[in-house]
Amino acid sequence: MAQVSMTVNGEAVSGDVEGRTLLSDFLRGSLHLTGTHIGCDTSQCGACLVHVNGEVVKSCTMFAAEAAGAEVTTIEGMAASDGSLSPIQQAFQDHHGLQCGFCTPGMVMATAALLKVNPKPTVPEIRDYLEGNICRCTGYQNIVKAVLAASGQDVNAIAAE
Repeated sequence: MAQVSMTVNGEAVSGDVEGRTLLSDFLRGSLHLTGTHIGCDTSQCGACLVHVNGEVVKSCTMFAAEAAGAEVTTIEGMAASDGSLSPIQQAFQDHHGLQCGFCTPGMVMATAALLKVNPKPTVPEIRDYLEGNICRCTGYQNIVKAVLAASGQDVNAIAAE
């Protein structure tokens, strides 16, 4: 066992981990931040996305010890300080970009990363960026609308694609 310390959602945290403890397991098991989902155990689905030092990471492919000293943001850290939804989360709600909700944390985290590097993505750019995130319920159309809305663009642009 080793002690690992990092900042998660703005708070300093630490805990004992085995060398093989995944970041996703540390977040869920030790910190009880269960918004980070484990969907596939093969790093294919994107449900476990978090931001580590500002970069989007599949937390099921990173050891907790690798995040020592890092700034980690989970879906729980996306809300405003008063607890209200972030603009991205609100767009997903307003445009029905979720159904069962299982993929939603990863989609929101991916969207935040996309909009950081490309504030006004086109529909094809959105679809390309979200390719590593699997949703089994929505058919993606409303997810793309939510991303467009979160970027301040016309959600009807999806119909024109």
